[in-house]
Amino acid sequence: MRSSGTSWAFSPQFFNPVRLVALLFSLVAMQIAHVPTFAKSSSEKSSSDKSQNKAQPRMASNPISFEPISFDDLPAWKEDDHLAAWKAFLASCGPLLKSGPREPTPGSAGLPQELLDVCSRAVALSKSKTPQTRQGARQFFEAHFQPNRVVGNDHDGLLTGYFEPDIKGSRTPDKTFKVPVYRRPHDLVNMVPESERGAKSAGLTHQRKTDRGLEPYLTRTEIEEGGLAGLGLELFYLKDAVDVFFMQVQGSGRIELPNGDKVRITYDGKNGYPYNSIGRLLIDEGHLTADEMSLKSLKKWLKADKDRAKPVMRKNHSYVFFKELSGEQAKAPMGVHCIPLQPLRSLAVDTTYYPIGIPIYVDAPQITHATPSREFHRLMIAHDVGSAIKGSERGDIFFGSGDAAGRLAGVTKHPGHLYALLPLVGSHAHKTAGDGP
Repeated sequence: MRSSGTSWAFSPQFFNPVRLVALLFSLVAMQIAHVPTFAKSSSEKSSSDKSQNKAQPRMASNPISFEPISFDDLPAWKEDDHLAAWKAFLASCGPLLKSGPREPTPGSAGLPQELLDVCSRAVALSKSKTPQTRQGARQFFEAHFQPNRVVGNDHDGLLTGYFEPDIKGSRTPDKTFKVPVYRRPHDLVNMVPESERGAKSAGLTHQRKTDRGLEPYLTRTEIEEGGLAGLGLELFYLKDAVDVFFMQVQGSGRIELPNGDKVRITYDGKNGYPYNSIGRLLIDEGHLTADEMSLKSLKKWLKADKDRAKPVMRKNHSYVFFKELSGEQAKAPMGVHCIPLQPLRSLAVDTTYYPIGIPIYVDAPQITHATPSREFHRLMIAHDVGSAIKGSERGDIFFGSGDAAGRLAGVTKHPGHLYALLPLVGSHAHKTAGDGP
């Protein structure tokens, strides 16, 4: 699961304090008006509707809302590998169907029944003898979803990247591995569901249960100074606090043990404090320039002087806990709802605007390193969240596992656009012989 989102520094072109304040007041006033609702099926629409053969999502009036468009309006839509996207969508359907629908609330898009209906159809198709093809997968998305663009923004969105790092560690402490990775404490209480913690704009996402009631949990500084020592919470030990910090930022990791075995661990809660970008801090203090800032340069700066790094990392009070994965779950890094993440198909989003599991078409012509075509036009699935992923056109691309994925993720910070594929009410009623994989 994505812990924080890669937000080493936020460019001024993406941040306008005046607009942000105005938007916050607008959202409070509108309450849940920004959350998409879905149209009636085509059989219930009037004959004057220009798209009479396909249901259109009804969008509430809001400073940030969605506007229906055609699939032909999506840049390079026909060139994508829709079968890969369909498999990523299918991977999320089992966990989502187990979770069940959730009504939208202020600050959360919920989990609409309409999306679960499409998931049920996808699961049924996967169990049938229908051949799986790219064309069939594309027809499936076009039959069951309506593409929408975000309206109300006067600037491009922002795309970053994350990955699952490989880190050397040990189950027991020794001279090399002495900094603990902690499992979730028994007294940690969620204030919001994990799938919605990234959308929480104020307050604590987790607290500590005590005899006196709920209290703020220990900060990063308090934990690193021994606040959880002796409680049996040590899961693994890494070489230094910088390795622990970066694994917490990514929200997962593969630990290579001294005997060569590798084990996979993933996010299992946090101490509840907001994520604070130390990359932004280093830029503000003149240690690195905005052009120099990347995952690699930040890690190099911290590793160069660990005594200097300690107070900087502690400016970020957020502290992440982990659990070890086993069996089927250990085969891939996990997003929210234990959804297995798919490289270059899984996207971390702000669940204020997008339900987990929703397909999102990403358009980012400037991500020149991500694909051989030097452009990034790709159907992805909302599989994850992150504390730094805020906004209707803010996405964090999962690049995969290991050093190569880390190099790509670490230099990804590009403008782009997100197009939401919203499920159609009654879409199951429009099934034809050709609209499945």
